[in-house]
Amino acid sequence: MNIKLIAIGKTDDKNLQYLIDDYSKRLSFYVKFDLEVIADIKNAKNLSESQQKEKEGELILSKITPNDQLILLDENGKVFSSVGFSAELQKKMNSGIKTLVFVIGGPYGFSDTVYAKANAKISLSQMTFSHQMVRLFFIEQLYRGFTILKNEPYHHQ
Repeated sequence: MNIKLIAIGKTDDKNLQYLIDDYSKRLSFYVKFDLEVIADIKNAKNLSESQQKEKEGELILSKITPNDQLILLDENGKVFSSVGFSAELQKKMNSGIKTLVFVIGGPYGFSDTVYAKANAKISLSQMTFSHQMVRLFFIEQLYRGFTILKNEPYHHQ
């Protein structure tokens, strides 16, 4: 199985980027992982919230194929413990999915078109985090999930 994380906008904090790169590298020992960053929408300040979501949605949907399993990181999504998330990853791998695509939306979330295309939504927390930090948190949770599946000592309970 391949895992792709799509995110809107680049990470401008070099410390966060270092950690994102570190966990991405660690994750690559378990699964083919790709972080794909979609550039911020140009002149977004001249667009309404819904127009910005639509433009971002078009870009997101252009990055996926019909066979991809699309999961949105959304505040209204299903909440997992780390162990529960690892079990969900195992279920996805067992089901024969070729590519699992997770998406972090822009500042206003997702367009209705993206929601309609999604197979599921998950939430990392009821708290709000910056989109840049969510990348790090999510990649770390992917890594943690795979270490749990391999019974490695990273995760403690």
